[in-house]
Amino acid sequence: MKRYFANKSFLVGFILIAFFFVLMIAGFFYLPYDPAATDTAAKFAPCSAKHFFGTDHLGRDIFSRIVAGIRISFGIGSLVMIFGCLSGLLLGSVSGYAGGWLDAIIQKLITVQMSFPGILLALMMIAVFGTDIKITIFALCLMSIPRFTRITRASFLKYKNALFVKSARARGASHVRIMLFHILPNILPELLVTCSLSFALAILSESGLSYLGLGIQPPAPSFGRMLNDAQRFIFSDPKGVLIPAIFLSALVSGFNLLGDGISEVGEK
Repeated sequence: MKRYFANKSFLVGFILIAFFFVLMIAGFFYLPYDPAATDTAAKFAPCSAKHFFGTDHLGRDIFSRIVAGIRISFGIGSLVMIFGCLSGLLLGSVSGYAGGWLDAIIQKLITVQMSFPGILLALMMIAVFGTDIKITIFALCLMSIPRFTRITRASFLKYKNALFVKSARARGASHVRIMLFHILPNILPELLVTCSLSFALAILSESGLSYLGLGIQPPAPSFGRMLNDAQRFIFSDPKGVLIPAIFLSALVSGFNLLGDGISEVGEK
């Protein structure tokens, strides 16, 4: 851990993510206002002690909506990352370790999925099944599988004929034991980097879909939804666009920097 925290990218990314995580946890216990509560008499209120970041065009407290939006981003990012990691780990390990016709079938399926741009796949699913949060999350989960599968497969191809694997096989270790206890620990840095980048991409994709009106639906707050609502008033009330954009950029940058730091330390 000393090596990781000595890396500037990892340290900055860790601080940013820790800040957002603490803010999210605090939001479960206290929010100044209901994120969906409107007060037209207080619309476009400036930043003050009463409203830290002011209010939007409907009088909703921007700070409360930002905290609730962080909660949504962490929730969706976690679900997408876990689903993609587990699915990709299973497919990639079987593909890379077994090889042969099984590897060919899995890679053909992954190639077919990758031929569709991720956002386009999500838009197609939403067009068919409707704008439901479950459909959005499922589409984002499907988008994350190829990345984990390819990383895992490449790592298993790299290590499956290594000397320590041959030694374990000669001692009578089963294939499952070799995959779980001999190869998997050696690919954890690559998986952690992929998890970090997948988390950031899931947040960006969800924000993009919500900005188009195809992701999180009102009155639930989302960074993309907030940007969409505030863009009409960008000149009269720029804070409605700037504040969500800054928080979204910082959150995504935190996960990207964390992944970069893990990668840089692993290469040394």
